[in-house]
Amino acid sequence: MNEYKGIYLAFLTAIISGFAIFLNKFAVSAWSNSSVFTAAKNLIAAAFLVSLIFLLRKLPELKTLSKKQWLLLAAIGLIGGSVPFLLFFRGLTLTLASSAAFIQKTLFIWVALMALPFLKEKISSLQFLALGIILVGIYLLKPLGNFRFGYGELLILLATFLWAIESIIAKFALRNISALTVGSARMFFGSFFLLFYLFLAGDLGQLFVFSWIKIEWLIISGAVLFGYVFAWYSALKFAPATVVSAILVIAAPITLLLDSIFVTHRLATLPLIPMVMITIGVLFFTKFLARFKLFLQKKFHYDRRIADVC
Repeated sequence: MNEYKGIYLAFLTAIISGFAIFLNKFAVSAWSNSSVFTAAKNLIAAAFLVSLIFLLRKLPELKTLSKKQWLLLAAIGLIGGSVPFLLFFRGLTLTLASSAAFIQKTLFIWVALMALPFLKEKISSLQFLALGIILVGIYLLKPLGNFRFGYGELLILLATFLWAIESIIAKFALRNISALTVGSARMFFGSFFLLFYLFLAGDLGQLFVFSWIKIEWLIISGAVLFGYVFAWYSALKFAPATVVSAILVIAAPITLLLDSIFVTHRLATLPLIPMVMITIGVLFFTKFLARFKLFLQKKFHYDRRIADVC
């Protein structure tokens, strides 16, 4: 049952991610420095997560963590919550958005390659086929055109690779630590490293140059990031990393749909075939239909037993 919970949370994460990518296009435009925006947004998300720790009275858990676990959480903050953001946004200024989106969406491939040896997760031949379908769907979603692998593409690939490593490390941390604590640590330590980077770059003062439009977008993007991080780590807690990362690809069609509705107003030209390919690939890889059927059978059997007793 816990794995079902993880899968449903992964779909929720994908939905939140789809909205987050769409909203961040507008939010980042209010800032002249993407690194400053990233740090500010992460600070807001960290504040929400830490507040939730106090609200749910999870503070005693922090006192039980060993030095090794704290180092693991700090590594997650560095590898997942700071460095890849800097690499990604820097790379985004040096390459086409379509190239960046394609490279970043290959996250599930890198997670799968790492999860096999390190987490001992198993992938069947049918699931490998599903991964191929998803990859082709991503490519067709926004054709790359004259793609070339340069410095910008390398930075985005490195960021994606680091996020994949973070997912593997997080799976180890989540064995004995709650998802809320891991997510909070990721944003807390990540924000600390980002602030340190801004200090070295001489951009720390820009954090305190506010306008109402900046504050509005910060609260919105920070709240969305809070929901994403909490849902993502909760999904990783209960479901395999390969499954969770594959489901996250659903975010791409969601972002494209939102863009078509609210920006381009060109719903008729939506690439339906790639969107369907991605959806089918994800459903096959996660064995979602079979899992859902089994879930309904168990629920129906349980409800029938209750009815018989009554």
